[in-house]
Amino acid sequence: MTSSRSARGARARLRTLGIIAAGALVAGLLPAPAQAADDPRVGLGAGWLDAQSAISGLELTKHNDKPAGFVNPDSPGQGSFLNSDLAFSGNYAFSGNYQGFNIYDISTGADPVLKTSVVCPGGQGDLSVYGNLLFISVEETRGRIDCGTQGATGTVNPERFRGVRIFDISNISAPVQVAAVQACRGSHTHTVVTSPADKKNVYIYVQGTSSVRSADELAGCANTAATDPNTSLWRIEIIKVPLDAPQTAAIVAQPRLFTDPATGAIDGLQNTPPTATHPSGTNWSPRPVTSACHDITAYPEIGLAAGACAGNGILLDIKDPVNPKRLDAVSDPNYAYWHSATFNNDGTKVVFTDEWGGGSGARCRDTDQPSWGANSIYDIVDGKLVFKSYYKLPAPQTTLENCVAHNGSLIPIPGRDVMVQAWYQGGLSLFDFTDSANPKEIAYFDRGPVSPTALVTGGFWSAYWYNGHIFGNEIARGFDAFKLIPTSSVAKEEIAAAQTVKLNLFNAQGQPRLQWPSSFELVRAYQVQAERSGLGKLQAKAVDALIDEAQRLKDRRQKLLAAVALKTAAALLKKSDPAQARLQSALNDLAKTVIK
Repeated sequence: MTSSRSARGARARLRTLGIIAAGALVAGLLPAPAQAADDPRVGLGAGWLDAQSAISGLELTKHNDKPAGFVNPDSPGQGSFLNSDLAFSGNYAFSGNYQGFNIYDISTGADPVLKTSVVCPGGQGDLSVYGNLLFISVEETRGRIDCGTQGATGTVNPERFRGVRIFDISNISAPVQVAAVQACRGSHTHTVVTSPADKKNVYIYVQGTSSVRSADELAGCANTAATDPNTSLWRIEIIKVPLDAPQTAAIVAQPRLFTDPATGAIDGLQNTPPTATHPSGTNWSPRPVTSACHDITAYPEIGLAAGACAGNGILLDIKDPVNPKRLDAVSDPNYAYWHSATFNNDGTKVVFTDEWGGGSGARCRDTDQPSWGANSIYDIVDGKLVFKSYYKLPAPQTTLENCVAHNGSLIPIPGRDVMVQAWYQGGLSLFDFTDSANPKEIAYFDRGPVSPTALVTGGFWSAYWYNGHIFGNEIARGFDAFKLIPTSSVAKEEIAAAQTVKLNLFNAQGQPRLQWPSSFELVRAYQVQAERSGLGKLQAKAVDALIDEAQRLKDRRQKLLAAVALKTAAALLKKSDPAQARLQSALNDLAKTVIK
């Protein structure tokens, strides 16, 4: 309970602020931040665990070397020990590796600690989690049903496993494999898809890109032409996983996503490269021919998925997860291999990546064009993909560094479309694509080459934001944690608002809708953006003072007066200006929240 004197003082301050607000009529534009003339990422010294590094807009809070058993110290880039993708659940990060997976305790965010290691070879080791289940992709012929390390020799081997393993992780210290669903082309990657109408099951979209198995090893597999309705090519596979009986998981559908609707041909998208050679004059690597999807990113809240499918980018309706329907498909003569996709939070844009060189080639050299091995940004207009621009890592890399666009996620800065992305040995790049036609880099981290004399595979496979930190899986070196720091491009208020977004689950190919609680942090972030986009100085001063007063009043439990201050600030803003309208809405929402 507050005293009548403090209440009268608060009302007097509000009257004074109202007088200031009445004169807030001058408009002005803030200058754009300057760009650095020299990029410190150029010329970094090489080294496996002691390479030089460059960083901007980020702080590296912790590096964990790869655990024993998941690296060959004599050959850090050895293919059977590469770190791959990441997933997150609760206070844990799950780090995939061609040899199995590792689990890190990230409850402190900045200081990950290794919790559990599971050896179960088979590559790629891309993984996802849901509840007490972990799913991991296996495509290599050495994979065994029993997770043995001895491999599976021969063309046909009944002990071989290629598909999706399912682990029970209810005991985080001792995961147990409870199912192993075989697939004709193995599983290069996979996607966990949920349905609001089906709470008892999850669905796994299997993206198999490897060779087709012999029918003698797995019945029904057929490496045949598109004229064969039973061919194992030109399809994905969908696994249904009953949450109360995951051991019964099985393939329930094999949709033909590339069918030509006019002719019915199942190979209805890009079947040959657009030109004899890549625009660089080199051979296509990989070849942009659509017989499978590499990644499919699902956004169940909006009923859409985006598929990156070798020769095409596709948009899918997944409202019925067992029967996805293609809405649109696009191609690009600059793209060697459509690799992955990320929606913006509104579901109005898609960022596709091109893995030119397959991830093992140096494709960020100063001679490589910005449309090769890059992102392409599309708007979604009336269910169709509309190209807007390319974005590529702006710092050239050496011929000793495998580098191309790879995996990343949104950073929940309200009012903006911002993504963090891995570029293998190009490091991490954070870019703003709020303006689809003009993406720009706003932060980065990079290390020098793994080796000073040869191209040794390394760098970041993936980088994702999760509950206030960015985590990166470094192929040859280990697991890294970062945090954002304020710059001219990202204000401390925007970082604080991003940190209010809390997730219980995040998978690489499954996007949740990011939601910001009504808070002073959110209001302050929108306030900065309104000022950045031209809120007048007097207007800005009045709004700022009213928000300050509202926060003081709330802290003193003068809730009604705090709400009045917030509503007064909102009344000063124009609905016709998008940035001011966002701030106005956030102020009015917070006014309702503080009086509860």
